Amino acid sequence: SALFVSYILASFLAVPTMLSKAELVTAMPRAGGDYFYISRSMGFAAGVIGGASSWFSLSLKGAFALIGMAAYAELVTPIPIKILSLSFCLFFIILNLAGVKEAARTQVLIVTGLFAALIFYLSFGFPSIHIQRFVPFASKGLGSIFATAGLIFISYGGLTKVASVAEEVKNPGRNIPLGMILSLILVGIIYALVVFVTTGLLLPEELHFSLTPISDGARTFAGIPGEIVMAVAAILAFISTANAAIMSASRYPIAMSRDKLLPSFLERINRKFGTPHYSVLLTGVFMASAILFLELELLVKIASTLLLLLYILTNLAVIIMRESKIQNYQPQFRSPLYPGMQIAGILGCGFLLAEMGKLVLSLSGLFIAAGLFWYLVYAGLKVEKEYALIHVIERIINKE
Repeated sequence: SALFVSYILASFLAVPTMLSKAELVTAMPRAGGDYFYISRSMGFAAGVIGGASSWFSLSLKGAFALIGMAAYAELVTPIPIKILSLSFCLFFIILNLAGVKEAARTQVLIVTGLFAALIFYLSFGFPSIHIQRFVPFASKGLGSIFATAGLIFISYGGLTKVASVAEEVKNPGRNIPLGMILSLILVGIIYALVVFVTTGLLLPEELHFSLTPISDGARTFAGIPGEIVMAVAAILAFISTANAAIMSASRYPIAMSRDKLLPSFLERINRKFGTPHYSVLLTGVFMASAILFLELELLVKIASTLLLLLYILTNLAVIIMRESKIQNYQPQFRSPLYPGMQIAGILGCGFLLAEMGKLVLSLSGLFIAAGLFWYLVYAGLKVEKEYALIHVIERIINKE
C-alpha cells in the first residue's frame, strides 16, 4: 500500500546526483559520463569501478526491459520469454549500430506514445480506485519502504545517462541539465501517480502474482480494450528503456578504452554509421547473457546496488573537483547548496545500500574487487596517474 511512497522517496534521493552530474557534464562534456568524471577526480582505479558500475547497471536494466517486453509479447505468442527477449536484444543491437540519430528519433516517438497512454490510464483510473486498498498503510514498517526504494531505484537510473553521450549532444551546457531536471520532475510525478492508481485498483494478491499489473489495472475500469492499450504502452516503455540502455551503456567502453583501461578496439567508430560498433556488440552480448543466466529479481537488485554506488562516487567527484581548485574546471551549470546537497546524496544512497541485503552487498563487493584486480593486472602500468584528488591533498598538505 505504501509502494508509491518508495517511488517518491527514490526520486528525492536522485536529486543531489542529478544536480552533481549536471555540473560535471557541463564542465566535461565527454563520452563515458560517470566514468570520465570519476577517473578525472579520483583516479583510474576508482574510474574502473565507476565505469564498470555504469555499464553493468545500464546493461542489466536493459536486459530487465527486454524480459518485460517478452512477458507482454508472450500474451499473444507461444514463443518462450527468453527466446523473445533475445530476439528483441538482437533488434536493438542492429538499431544502435545504424546510428545515434536513428535511435534517438525512435526514442522520441516511443516516449510520446507512452505518455499519451499513461495520461489515459491516470485520467480514467483515478476515479475508480478503492481507498480501502491502502488500509493498513505500510504494514511492514518504514524499513520496508526504504528497502523498496533501494530495489526500485534503478527506475531512475536512466534520467542522468544522457551524460554518457554528451559528445553527441548539441549545446550540452544548456540542454543536458535542462533535460535531466525536467525529466526527473515529470517522471517522478508520473511514477508515483501510476503506482498509486495501480495499488488502488488491484488487490494485493493480484499485484503479487502479476507480471502485467498496469494492464490488469486498466482492465478493471476499461475492460479488454483498456488492457490492450496499456499492454502496448508497457511494451513502448520497455522498448524505450532497452534502446536507451544500449545507446548509453555502449559509450562507457569507448571512454575506458581511450584511457587504456580496456582493449583499444572498443573505441573504434564505424566509418559508415559513425557508431562504436564493437562497444555496441559487447553491450548487446552482455545483455543477452544476463537474460539467459540471471534471475529477474536478482538482476534488478544488482543493477540498483551498482547504481547507488555510482551515485555516491558522482557526488564525491563534485566535492573533489571543486576543492581541487583546478583552473580549467569551469562548469556552465553549478549545483546549488554545495556541499550540503552532495553530502545529502552520499548519505541517502549509502542508507539505501545498507537496506539492500547481505547477498546483494556481497556480490557488489566481489564486483568492486574484480574491478580493482582488472585495473592492477591490465591497466595499472599503462595509465597516467594525475587526477584532481592529488590537487586536494596537495592543498591540505600546503596548509599544514
